Amino acid sequence: MTASESTPVLLEERDDRDVVTLTLNRPQVRNAFDGDLMAAVTEAATRLADDPSVRAIVLTGAGNAFSAGADLNWMLSAADAELADGVDDSRTFEAMLRAVHDLPMPVLARVNGHAIAGASGLLACVDIAVAVRGAKFGFTEARLGLVPAMISAYVQPRIGRANATRYFLTGEVFDTDRAFQLGLVHERCEPDDLDETFGAILDTVVAAGPGAQRAIKQLIPAVEATRTPAESEQLRLESIARARASEEAQARIQAFLERGS
Repeated sequence: MTASESTPVLLEERDDRDVVTLTLNRPQVRNAFDGDLMAAVTEAATRLADDPSVRAIVLTGAGNAFSAGADLNWMLSAADAELADGVDDSRTFEAMLRAVHDLPMPVLARVNGHAIAGASGLLACVDIAVAVRGAKFGFTEARLGLVPAMISAYVQPRIGRANATRYFLTGEVFDTDRAFQLGLVHERCEPDDLDETFGAILDTVVAAGPGAQRAIKQLIPAVEATRTPAESEQLRLESIARARASEEAQARIQAFLERGS
C-alpha cells in the first residue's frame, strides 16, 4: 500500500479466462518502483506461481507510462544508508525480477508507455512484450552514476552481450522500433491499437495447452543449461515423451482429429 491505505500500489484483476492482470499503480510518479511496489509485485508473482488455475499473467502500467524505473526520490533517501541497507534494497529489486522471471505460466507485458532503466530490465523477464510506438526505453543507469547490476542477468541474455555493452555504457534512450530490433519487445503497434494487438496475442496464448506451456517454460532454460549434445538430446526426448502421454495432449490431439474428419 501507499501512504493511503485505500490506494494500492499494485492492482490485480482476474478475468473469466483466469488471466491475471497486474497493474503498476503509481501514476503520479510514472509507476516508478519503490520498496512498496517491488514488494507488492514480488508477493503477487510468488502467490500466483502456486496457483495452477492461472492461465497467464499480464503486467501493465496505470496512466500513460509502463514504468519510469526506480523511484529516484526513494533512492536518494537511501544515500546515507549503510552498505548493508543498500544491498537489502537491491535484493528487494532482484526478488521482484526473479519472481516474474520464474513464473511457470506465460507472462506478457502490455507496454502502454515509457519503460526506462529497471522497467526495461523487467521487460527482459517476461515471455512476450507488446509495446506502443512512441514509448521510450533504455538502460539509463550510467547517466546517473549508477550501474545496471541487477537487471544485467536478465537483459544480457535477452539482447546479447554486444548490445548490452553499448546500451549499458552509453545510457542511450531508444524507441520502440529499436527495442523490437533488440528483442526486448516482440510486437509494436500504434497507441490506439494496443488493446486490439495485445488482445489478439493474448488470445493465442490462452488457446494453447496450459500444461504444455508450463513444460516449455521449464524446457527452454534446461536446454540452455545442458553441457553436452547427449544431455540435451535426453532432456528433449523425455520432455516430448511426457507431453505426449499427458491427458492434455491426448484430449487436444483427439479433438483436432475429430475436427478434421
